[in-house]
Amino acid sequence: QVQLVESGGGLVQSGGSLRLSCAASGTISRLNTMGWYRQAPGKQRELVAKITSAGSTNYVDSVKGRFTISRDNAKNNVYLQMNSLKPEDTAVYYCNAVQRLINYWGQGIQVTVSS
Repeated sequence: QVQLVESGGGLVQSGGSLRLSCAASGTISRLNTMGWYRQAPGKQRELVAKITSAGSTNYVDSVKGRFTISRDNAKNNVYLQMNSLKPEDTAVYYCNAVQRLINYWGQGIQVTVSS
């Protein structure tokens, strides 16, 4: 089992920045892809960004150029630097990690961007 704990969310004004962190613990052999998803009220959960163990990244178009995902393989952590935040970025953000084809999820953390 892998446990994921997010931190760093909160309330920020439009144009501001936040940095989300996710710490993985438990029975970890090798985490493959790690990433961030988000779910806004009334909407489906969507991929925001993901990063492989080799460092390859992928972003949803709406955050390209504003968000940066990174990871620390030694600490089993993944981060999401969010700049130029917009009200439409408001959502619950979930950390995700894949190990041996099993998806693990954090409990989610609220990010609210005020206009």
